[in-house]
Amino acid sequence: EVQLQASGGGLVQAGGSLRLSCATSGFTLDDWYIGWFRQAPGKEREGVSCISRSDGTTYYADSVKGRFTISSDNAKSTVYLQMNSLKPEDTAVYYCAADAINYSGSYYCSRGGAGMDYWGRGTLVTVSS
Repeated sequence: EVQLQASGGGLVQAGGSLRLSCATSGFTLDDWYIGWFRQAPGKEREGVSCISRSDGTTYYADSVKGRFTISSDNAKSTVYLQMNSLKPEDTAVYYCAADAINYSGSYYCSRGGAGMDYWGRGTLVTVSS
């Protein structure tokens, strides 16, 4: 059974950092497309950062480039999202998601994750000004 569980959210002041973790099971992390998504109140879900295993590409939304870094530890079956220089507009519920179909890095991220098969529960990130 494929499972994903996100954690690490919390309340942080603007300019601070958080590291989100997504613990996975039931599939080989190194073989699947995986990404982080977020949804702020009243807004559509958007792709934050994704990794494609087919071509090794990594996608970042323009709004987080240079501040967020996605990484994975295959031995721990965990994907991370390091978030630095946080801004109030980063406030959202963050989700990790995975899919066995490895499109290029931007595919699912640019579509807000539409079509991805497996989702974890979200973790809330609140950035105060």
